Amino acid sequence: MLFLVFFYTILHSLNVSFAQYNIGLIDEVDYDVRSAFDIASQSKLLIPHKEALFSTDPYRALQIACSLLDSKVIGILVTSNRENTDPVQSICDLKEIPMLEVRWNDRLSRGGTSINIYPHPPSLSKAYVDIIKFWKWDEFTILYEDNEGLSRMSEILKMGHIYNIMVKQLIAEEGSNYRASLKEVWKSDHINFVLDCRIDNLETILEQAQQIGLITKTYSFIITNLDFHTIDLEPFKYSEAKITGVRMLNPESEKLIRFAEDVAEKKHETYRSNQQEAENVLAVDKLRLETALVADAVTFFGSAALEIDNSTTFYQPNAFCSNSYTWKMGMTIYNYMKTLTVDGLTGTIKLDNEGFRSDFNLDLIELAEEGVFTVATWNMTDGIQKKLSPIDKVINGEYSLQNRSFIVITTLTYPYGMLKESQESLKGNDRFEGFAIDLIRELGKLEGFNYTFIIREDKANGVKDEHGKWSGMIGDLITEKADLAITDLTITSEREEAVDFTSPFMNLGISILYRKPSKAPPNFFSFAAPFAIEVWLTLAGAYFIVSISLFVMGRLCPSEWTNPYPCIDSPEFLINQFSLRNSFWFAIGSLLQQGTEIAPIAYATRMVAGIWWFFTLIMVSSYTANLAAFLATENPDIPFNNVYELNERAARLGIKFGAKKNGATLNFFRDATSKEFQQIYHYMHSNEDDVMMKENSDGVDRAERELYAFFMESSSIEYEVQRRCNLTQIGGLLDEKGYGIAMRKNSIYRHALSTAVLKLQETGKIQDLKRKWWEERRGGGQCMGDGDREDAKPLNLKNVGGVFWVTVGGTLAAVVLVFLEMILHVMKVSIQHKVSFVQLLKEEMKFYMQFKGLVKPVTTRKGSKSPEESEKTNEHERIEQPTYGFLPAITKGSPID
Repeated sequence: MLFLVFFYTILHSLNVSFAQYNIGLIDEVDYDVRSAFDIASQSKLLIPHKEALFSTDPYRALQIACSLLDSKVIGILVTSNRENTDPVQSICDLKEIPMLEVRWNDRLSRGGTSINIYPHPPSLSKAYVDIIKFWKWDEFTILYEDNEGLSRMSEILKMGHIYNIMVKQLIAEEGSNYRASLKEVWKSDHINFVLDCRIDNLETILEQAQQIGLITKTYSFIITNLDFHTIDLEPFKYSEAKITGVRMLNPESEKLIRFAEDVAEKKHETYRSNQQEAENVLAVDKLRLETALVADAVTFFGSAALEIDNSTTFYQPNAFCSNSYTWKMGMTIYNYMKTLTVDGLTGTIKLDNEGFRSDFNLDLIELAEEGVFTVATWNMTDGIQKKLSPIDKVINGEYSLQNRSFIVITTLTYPYGMLKESQESLKGNDRFEGFAIDLIRELGKLEGFNYTFIIREDKANGVKDEHGKWSGMIGDLITEKADLAITDLTITSEREEAVDFTSPFMNLGISILYRKPSKAPPNFFSFAAPFAIEVWLTLAGAYFIVSISLFVMGRLCPSEWTNPYPCIDSPEFLINQFSLRNSFWFAIGSLLQQGTEIAPIAYATRMVAGIWWFFTLIMVSSYTANLAAFLATENPDIPFNNVYELNERAARLGIKFGAKKNGATLNFFRDATSKEFQQIYHYMHSNEDDVMMKENSDGVDRAERELYAFFMESSSIEYEVQRRCNLTQIGGLLDEKGYGIAMRKNSIYRHALSTAVLKLQETGKIQDLKRKWWEERRGGGQCMGDGDREDAKPLNLKNVGGVFWVTVGGTLAAVVLVFLEMILHVMKVSIQHKVSFVQLLKEEMKFYMQFKGLVKPVTTRKGSKSPEESEKTNEHERIEQPTYGFLPAITKGSPID
């Protein structure tokens, strides 16, 4: 680039004619576009003239075009909208000055001087039709944003007589809210969608579609925007939705990569006053099509002008808005461009005989968890040509691991890698054993590759320094000292930026390793422990309700009013045994399984009594069984139950806590947003020399000896508690992550190894290996029985709630039976004594509702006194009657009488 500028300066000083030619740009001040315009102009020794047009203003666009003509430009490139482009095209057609376009325009005319190197609309629409046929869609919905998008779908809409097509416009409400339109689409039966929208709105639309449930494995999308790959696709990688797009740019092209670097450098040099917009780095996969088309348009036009200048007399234009002249050379350049073929950033640039770019190449791309990859290519002649995906290449053997050799780096971290205990001298891979060693061995058998183990002596997984350089095993992979790395290597986002990982072979999370708490002394009220507090309260409530029910039912039930003198057929009064005191005594006697002298007589009271006995049988049996478990179990005195309690109580209880220095566990607390986790990280960072451990084994030893809680991965904790019976895991997992096999970035073997790992998981081989090295080898399984024992837990309402409901149901049934028995009794008495049924029922109910006294007058025959009257008349003669037995009669007179 410096050479071109130097060469341009020399030509300018020598007054060479074609070096003086100017080219104009009318844009909306896009720094990428302007940088590309400058770079391409200088490469063709043209002098760039840039004019800004920020809004839709056709008159202003006309003024700018005239200003550029006054500068004697030989061509004008316009990137503004259609309303501004039309007046510029009209003046260029009038003055025969070539006008270059790089945007969609479906109103291209055969006449005039306009050249558009954007793909010809009918050809691009045909590409979309071929994609739909390629995916074999029978029905789908077209989602479009504006009329321009609908016109792009013209060829697809012509398929309506064959396919079931629904058309829906995406209308933004309240700014950029498309959810209302998307919800209507979600309610339809279609699962396939063609989405056409501006690139600035595409990410928002996809995010909102994901929020309402349209971005799932059920749905498929074709994105028509050629800049689809430039947006942030990370949130949609794992949605399992089939998202297909098209692009003209090949991000693997060295020519395009250099161009992106030049654009970034040009922005930094020329527009450094706008640092927030002009970045130093422009990733090639973020380069938009318009930027590349601007460079191609200038290159295409400059090549034509240079060829004509070398073959004929080339003169400056003198066609200004203020005169009636035209520039004859303009039509010459225009016609010559129709015959020209140039290899540009967007592929081969070639126009048909009508001046349209109808022959171009497209990549059909698809989004997967690994990113965007090309599944097919398209051109006007051959249509869609399918390409093998990375997974297909693995299946077809192109990326096969068969007979390949790998250097595998690991660490001597048990149980993943250990030196084999043997009396013989071992060499090579035979020196090592462990979970990771066996896993590589199984993968080698499955895929047929060879391997050689090397050991990382310092056991460092890898840390990135302030210069971006990695240490440890990650650094060994990057510097190609090893091909694969396997140990307890956690998959993190930071590490995945440097290397690739297979699918996780083990899922785990961070937890707390602490020594087993001592047993707490028995509680003074330990006899109450078998039941939870709510059960005791409910039991007391049941006892009270059943006692009251017996008292009420005893009064309401006629059968419970008995004759105190069995030898007298027609007593004057009846008595009832269920006083309030007797009812409570009967219930408590049954509950304690001792019984009482009271025996229910009526069906209703017997039903209540039977249900209560059943209730007490279950409750007493449950209490007795759980009491035995509580008496045999000593509850541990746990100082904390989770990480939050540890953070609160550590200082008060004198407990220290830490993690492995520079490990993924420490990074988890460093990057966490939780206030408690930040406090934990601050404590560990502030006391690094005291609480941070160089190795996990050091933390385990210290947790066994001192009041020290050690944060480490749950899989390692499982291994330790199988061998050290005075250690245990406290609390659940603080996060979820996995261990994976690491390899260099963009490794072609990633898919094959990931597939092999999944196969071993499906067959249960990995689980067998874990059981072997965790529970069987090297002292495993010593503490299994102790760890499996669970402390006794009090029974709550969920355990015994059923018996309570049975009691409630039986009591309610007894209530119904009481009223039924009372009605039948009143009916019988009314018929026997010829008394009004209603009147007698009222008198009975009135007496029952008084709830006082256990003596009831007997109902008399018709014409006798009512029970109330009889009670009042004989009240002065009545004496207290015993509940049972006879009152001895006192007879006056001599024994002879």
